[in-house]
Amino acid sequence: MLAFLGGILLVQQLATLPSLWWALLLPPLGFLAWRRPVWLAALFFVAGVAWAAFRAGLILHDELPAELEGRNLAVEGRVADIPQHAEYGFRFVLEVERATLDGVAVGIPRRVLLTSREGQFAPRAGERWRLVVRVNRPHGYQNPGGGDYEGHLFRNRIRARGYVRDDARPLRLDAGAWYAIDRVRQTLGERIGERLADHPLAGVVVALANGDARGIGDAQWRTLRRTGTLHLVAISGLHISLIGGIAFFLARFLWALPGATVLRFPAPAAGAVAALLAATGYAALAGFVIPTQRALIMLAVAMGGILLARRFAPTQLLAAAGLLVLVYDPLAVMAAGFWLSFGAVAVIILAAQGGAAPSAWRKWGYIQWAIALGMLPLMLAMFGQVSLVAPLANLLAVPVFDLLAVPLTLLGALLLGLSLDTLAGYPLHAAAWLLQLLWAALDFLAALDFSLWHQHRPPWWALVCAFVGVAQLLAPRGWPARWVGAVWMLPLFLVRPPPPGPGEIWFTLLDVGQGLAAVVRTQAHTLVYDAGPRFSATFDTGAVVVAPYLRANAVARVDMLLISHGDNDHAGGAASVLEALPVGEVVSNVAGLPGAAHPCAAGRAWRWDGVEFALLSPPTGAAGRRNDDSCVLQVRGPYGTILLPGDIEARAERRLVERHGAALAADILVAPHHGSKTSSTLEFIRAVRPRQVLFPVGYRNRHHHPHGAVSARYAAAGAVLYDSPAHGALEFRLRAAGTEVSAYRREQRRYWFHGSAPPERTSARKP
Repeated sequence: MLAFLGGILLVQQLATLPSLWWALLLPPLGFLAWRRPVWLAALFFVAGVAWAAFRAGLILHDELPAELEGRNLAVEGRVADIPQHAEYGFRFVLEVERATLDGVAVGIPRRVLLTSREGQFAPRAGERWRLVVRVNRPHGYQNPGGGDYEGHLFRNRIRARGYVRDDARPLRLDAGAWYAIDRVRQTLGERIGERLADHPLAGVVVALANGDARGIGDAQWRTLRRTGTLHLVAISGLHISLIGGIAFFLARFLWALPGATVLRFPAPAAGAVAALLAATGYAALAGFVIPTQRALIMLAVAMGGILLARRFAPTQLLAAAGLLVLVYDPLAVMAAGFWLSFGAVAVIILAAQGGAAPSAWRKWGYIQWAIALGMLPLMLAMFGQVSLVAPLANLLAVPVFDLLAVPLTLLGALLLGLSLDTLAGYPLHAAAWLLQLLWAALDFLAALDFSLWHQHRPPWWALVCAFVGVAQLLAPRGWPARWVGAVWMLPLFLVRPPPPGPGEIWFTLLDVGQGLAAVVRTQAHTLVYDAGPRFSATFDTGAVVVAPYLRANAVARVDMLLISHGDNDHAGGAASVLEALPVGEVVSNVAGLPGAAHPCAAGRAWRWDGVEFALLSPPTGAAGRRNDDSCVLQVRGPYGTILLPGDIEARAERRLVERHGAALAADILVAPHHGSKTSSTLEFIRAVRPRQVLFPVGYRNRHHHPHGAVSARYAAAGAVLYDSPAHGALEFRLRAAGTEVSAYRREQRRYWFHGSAPPERTSARKP
């Protein structure tokens, strides 16, 4: 299993898929493995490479033709999974059966992610619809420390995303008999919601019943995240094991009653069959997500051992489950659930050999401590954070969820299935009441200042050392010098990313789509210029891009947050940055920002670590509402100059040229107003004389930024042009040896990235 996993992981690190000619190595390796088992590792490693490349190639082949992007397409298809009721409408996956452009059949990806506006129509799982849509190829932000949305869509086989147009009224063709499980899940969730109307934890009860956690509120997600109990609100492997165990013992007991034995089928075998049926049904309610796959396969192997009168070691069960999950879906390694589920079980198996105290409660406490310690390196590697109160929170929450809330919820779901709605309300309300009592304790733990610990993601070699340390600390009693494991774990916490040197400027233009967010770092100070857009009450780039980037670079404090003006694409994420990190000073003319902001006005200047900062615009008294009111920041150091002009247009550009003239010269320029044709006048370009020009724009944005004439003017001036869609986050390190430029999308390119080019790194020396 480990060799097969290694082959798959190798493919996931590549910029292009390997050739399927690798598969030709399998027959000779199979022969060698038959003669000498030592070759089994090589055989399964190559099999992992070939299998992952084959499955990924099939998905890549299902691509949206470039000429169909942004065109009105008439599509027919079925709604897959449960549609999500978002802030502005619905978000759902459509399994496309037919697509036409101007009446001519065209080929588009089989699965597309669509959004619709509120009131347009209400799709349900399994329904067949005729819609007019506009779709694009998947494209997401690419930033250090941030998530990979393109990878998420690829892993879910979604190869296009877009929205439903109003050009034609959505037409439901039929209710459909397909997706029966998803229809049952959606209906069950709605009926539970009706029985628990207005109860604050109704969304949690629904999640325990059908795995749909989208009804959980933001404050509840925050509590679960800060207490390390996220795994409890969806149908997890622990829930599957619980239901399987209940079914096994209940069926075995009933089968063994006098006169109940049928034929010669033994009671343990009857219990095994009942456990498999119950666990499979419960896993189906969750849509067979990865944790349920792992638990179901492990349960199937264990129950198969009972049926065949064989016993398997826990490690054999875990390895068999891992191998079968990877054969079924090699891209499961792209999901955090794969690593968390298998990692937690591996830690439990290791801890069970450690000779825990005989007391049941002390043993339960030891298991929780072991899981927290064992998962620490994995949590820091994947999320850059870990809950310090998770052992205590899970010590309280797991029994309440798994021994009380889940059985009561399933009893209520069963009664709903029997149309006994009135009776179903009693166990459902009991489950909600128990969860509400528990939630008071979870809220208390989540409110503690130290409950959630953030840290930069450690390098790979520190992770290897940490896993060695975990194995040493959790080794069985009697293992010599177990305390040495703590020494092995020290690099995980002590190794930090290097800061800029004296006089150096490290400038990063983050990829926030059609918006702006940039970070300027000197040796001991950090300035954030704008925070990108806010898209909804629950999603903005300050939280998902800016804060993760700062934490990934071990920035614990922002010395200044400068918001250029009030447009959403610049100021929308400011509140999330202020909430995520301590900020020394806020500079802006925008009204309504959290806390007190100092005004932004031309003439202010300061010095950090040998680097000069100066505000060049706007004039005193600007309201910060118009583009020309943008705060213009110049950063000048011994090794180069950067100019950040916000969204100024031609009028403000002329004012700057008249006042500063040649003093505007800069090596790096963030193009004013995203490269709009209302900015970047020829006089401004001649005054600035930029070597590199950066366009912070969104992929196929509706404003068509940057304008072709603007790009041509900068190119004619001899500047090198960069844009966010093609390069992702752009980092410039202004040093004595020259300016180092790195583009995250190219440096970290993966085969599923859209529109990537081979990795490149450039160096431009200042004369």
